[in-house]
Amino acid sequence: MNGHRRVLQRLLALCLAVVVCCSTGIITPRADLESVSAPSAVLMEPRTGKVIWEKDSHQVRPPASITKIMTLILIFDALEEGKIKLDDQVTTSEYAASMGGSQVFLEPGETQTVDTMIKCIAVASANDACVCMAELISGSEEQFVAAMNERAKGLGMNDTNFVNCNGLDTEGHVTSAYDVALMSRELITKYPQIHEYSTIWMENITHTTAKGTKEFGLTNTNKLIRQYQYATGLKTGSTGEAKYCVSATAEKDGVEMIAVVMGAPDYKVRFADATAMLNYGFGKARVYTDTNEEQVGEVPVKYGVEESVPLVCGQNFTYMDLEGADLAAIEKQAELPQEAEAPITAGGLAGRVVYRLGEQEIGSVDVLYGRDVPRAGFLDCFWKVLDWCLI
Repeated sequence: MNGHRRVLQRLLALCLAVVVCCSTGIITPRADLESVSAPSAVLMEPRTGKVIWEKDSHQVRPPASITKIMTLILIFDALEEGKIKLDDQVTTSEYAASMGGSQVFLEPGETQTVDTMIKCIAVASANDACVCMAELISGSEEQFVAAMNERAKGLGMNDTNFVNCNGLDTEGHVTSAYDVALMSRELITKYPQIHEYSTIWMENITHTTAKGTKEFGLTNTNKLIRQYQYATGLKTGSTGEAKYCVSATAEKDGVEMIAVVMGAPDYKVRFADATAMLNYGFGKARVYTDTNEEQVGEVPVKYGVEESVPLVCGQNFTYMDLEGADLAAIEKQAELPQEAEAPITAGGLAGRVVYRLGEQEIGSVDVLYGRDVPRAGFLDCFWKVLDWCLI
């Protein structure tokens, strides 16, 4: 009897340990992605744009409110171009106020700042705020949607056709998990300030109308912000036709991931699938980055007003490894001209820096001329000769 009791005690202790480990996050999730049950999904590393894992990622599906990722891109485009400012007042039209679905109940004639409208879109997925911003930027939702499709085309979103700016179910309004990853990548890499909005959990806005002033609470539709410690955003969506979708962004140890889920049967599955993909990505990926901040060197100039020109790298270099390679072994080598002939234009191509891991070339970046060097004229040559004679 005592022996059976000891066995039972050990089993109970083991079960208790498992429960504690699960609750504290000690148990590591499965390394495979067999558990992903949504019909369409993709995992992408945003700095390189490399797809780490996918499941029917080009399947065309209604996107619901993850449509708003493109709406936010156009809003930030307009901010960057100076067309609008964060403190600009936006007036709600009758049409914008008539939007159904997810909304913040803006009333006709009500004004809010651009900053508040972005919060309403990014946090509460407000359909009415989307239309307000579309009308502000383009004059009408129709013109704004045309700009959305043009922007999508420029990003290579070949599976996409937008019909509205908020994702309400409409015939012909479709995209794919891969395309959602592309536009998510564009938003978080070009406008990383989106995370200041997408990580808000709860915040109040103030409605001021003819009826008076009242507070309205925004609560983030992306529960991963509270449930997943590395979450940084980005956007959820759900409708009858689209079912449950999410574009989940996260960052761990300097590595970012985008996990897109489309068509999940319920909200629990979409978040579980996204979490599984993010954990898989963080477990597999290692990223090497060279900021190339230092000057590459300089080369002699023939026939120029100056005798040499500095060389600079045109961009950062990023490489992602999924095979466990030793990234400290990456070597780089500059391939540069022996000399350059004037005239030289700043930003012109001079050569390249090549990166190698072992015997394999893993990428390169352009080397550019650092400044203009005009071709020397007669007087320039005369003064050079005179200086040489006086030495």
